[in-house]
Amino acid sequence: MSLLMRSFCTLLSRFISPLLLVASAPLLAASPIPSAPTLAASSYILMDANSGRILVESNAHQPLPPASLTKLMTAFVAENELAAGNISATEEVLVSEKAWKMGGSTMFIEVGERVAVEELLKGIIIVSGNDASVAIAEHIAGSEGAFAELMNSTANELGMTNTRFVNASGWPAEGHYTTAADLAVLARATIYQHPDRYGIYAEKYYQYGVDKKTGKPLRKQPNRNRLLWSNSAVDGLKTGHTEEAGYCLVTSASQDGRRLISVVMGAKSEKSRASETQKLLTYGFRFFENALVKRGGEALQTPRVWKGVTDKVAVGVSEDIMVTIPRGQSKNLSAVMELNPTLEAPLKQGQVLGEVKVLLGEELIETVPVVALQAVESGGFFRRLWDSILLFVFGLFA
Repeated sequence: MSLLMRSFCTLLSRFISPLLLVASAPLLAASPIPSAPTLAASSYILMDANSGRILVESNAHQPLPPASLTKLMTAFVAENELAAGNISATEEVLVSEKAWKMGGSTMFIEVGERVAVEELLKGIIIVSGNDASVAIAEHIAGSEGAFAELMNSTANELGMTNTRFVNASGWPAEGHYTTAADLAVLARATIYQHPDRYGIYAEKYYQYGVDKKTGKPLRKQPNRNRLLWSNSAVDGLKTGHTEEAGYCLVTSASQDGRRLISVVMGAKSEKSRASETQKLLTYGFRFFENALVKRGGEALQTPRVWKGVTDKVAVGVSEDIMVTIPRGQSKNLSAVMELNPTLEAPLKQGQVLGEVKVLLGEELIETVPVVALQAVESGGFFRRLWDSILLFVFGLFA
C-alpha cells in the first residue's frame, strides 16, 4: 500500500503545478521605446530573422505588384534545384530568343549562347537580369509558364498566402502580386535554407559578356541596392522598380549577432527606398534584443511514463526558443512548461506532450510545443496491467 501511496503523491504533484523553467525576476519598469517610424512607402515590414518576430509593419499583407522582387523567388527555386542535385552550377543553359529579347535590366546574354547556371544566378541577383530570369526558368521547367507554377507551389510551401506569380522576372502582368509579409518569409528562407549561396546577394558589381564591336569586356554593372555601400551591416537582398510598383527593396542586415529583414514597397525613388529602409534597420537594432530562453534538444524534465519499458522520459523543445524583446527586458522573461497530465507508452521521439509558455512580465509572447526527446516502447503485460490498476485508483481520487 505504501508503494501505491507514493505513486499517488508523485502523480498528484504533477496535477497541482506546472514546472517553472525560468524564475521570473521582479517586474522592472520598461525601458522607453519610441513609436515605430512611419515610412513614405505603400507597404513595409521589419522582421527579426532569428526569432521571426515582426517588429514593425504597415499594410504588410496588402497584395502589390513586386516588380523585380519577383526574382527572389526565381533565384530561390533555382537554389532549391541546385541543392536537390537536379541541376549543377557549372551546367550550361542555352539562351532562347525569348530570353534574349527581354527588355529592362539585363545581363547581356545572346541568343544561342550557352551560359553556366552560376553566371545566370549572378545576373539575376546582382544586376536583376530579366534575360537571365527567363533563361533559367526555361532551363529548369521547360517554359516560363511552367516555372511560374513551381514558383507558386514553392510559395505555398513557405506559407506565402497572399502571393501569385505569373512570370520569372517581375515584368508587369495581370494577377502577378505578393506582399511585404510574404517577401519577408521568402527572404528568411533564402538566408537560412541556402546559406552557402547567400554571399551572392552582397556582391556590389557583376560583369558579363564582351562588346561585339570592340571585343572588350562590357562594363561592370552595379548592384542597385545603395545600402550595400552605405551600411556595412547590410548583405542583401534585392531591389525592384516599375512604374506601377514604385521603388521596392528587400534588405537584410546582421549586427552584433542579430539579423533583421526589411521589406519596403512603393517608395517614391531609389534614394527614398534606401533611406526608408535604413529607418527600419536603425529602429530594430537600437531598441530590441534577442534572448535565448531554452536550447533545443536539452532535457527540461523527466516526467513519469505509464505502461512503458521505462517509467521516465526526457522532454524538451525541438529547436532553440529565441525571442525578440525590448532592449533591457531580458530579466523579466519567464517560461512555464505544462505537460499532458498522463503520459502513456508507447511514445514516439518528437511526439508532442505539452507546451512551454514564454512570458515577458505577464504578457504571453511565445508558445512552443514540448516533445519527447526519446522513444518509449510499451512495457510487458504485467507492467501494463499494474500501471492500469494504479491509474484507475488515482482516477477515483482525482
